[in-house]
Amino acid sequence: MRIIFSRKGFDSAAGGGPSPIVDGRPLSLPIPAGAASRTTYGDLGLGDHAGRASRGKLGANDLCHHDPMFRADGTCLFGQCGAAQTHLENQGVGIGDVFLFFGLFREEGEAPHHRIFGYLKVETIAHLADNIPQVLLDADHPHALALHASNDAVYAGEGRQAARASDALRLTVPEGPPSLWKRPDWLKPGGLTYHDRADRWLRGSRLRSVARGQEFVADIGRRQAPRAWLDRILDEIGQ
Repeated sequence: MRIIFSRKGFDSAAGGGPSPIVDGRPLSLPIPAGAASRTTYGDLGLGDHAGRASRGKLGANDLCHHDPMFRADGTCLFGQCGAAQTHLENQGVGIGDVFLFFGLFREEGEAPHHRIFGYLKVETIAHLADNIPQVLLDADHPHALALHASNDAVYAGEGRQAARASDALRLTVPEGPPSLWKRPDWLKPGGLTYHDRADRWLRGSRLRSVARGQEFVADIGRRQAPRAWLDRILDEIGQ
């Protein structure tokens, strides 16, 4: 089994600033649209928030890359392509693995930090170069509207967003900066892709996460400690 820490949403490079926490709830702002989109920030009720986070560069009428796409039936659709998808394939990511989506967030008056805001349990994988399922077209999923790369894929399965910004879902240590994480005890040096450098693994169960990158894979095999940790994270998101 694999846990994938998947970076998504606004940051200083994509969008211009952190996603907001509003009334105790993390609102992940999708990045601006790239290859294709039929969804605006206004369609998602995020127009004002996108305007504030981008310092007026984006607004309700701007198209966004609505992905991951959390649906009302408790499922999630998530597309990936290019080098990031190749990395997932090389790591053997597939059915039964779990994406933990995280991003940069800020509550009014507080410093930015990384936190987990949603999950996806992989049940199916659609390789779009072979066939584009009608359900993806009906959902206006951006990876179905126009192929982003020859290895475009959409992962689907049970998935939800967090309804509250609890401390249990925060990755960044209390004093920051955002890239300095409090790592779970089961996550050891060599256990997370793109984090091979020894100087990233600090004393006090801390990890200095890489500045860029999208998909960080932890192969947990049959170990019980990471599975128990994951169950607690999923329960927290589901509350």
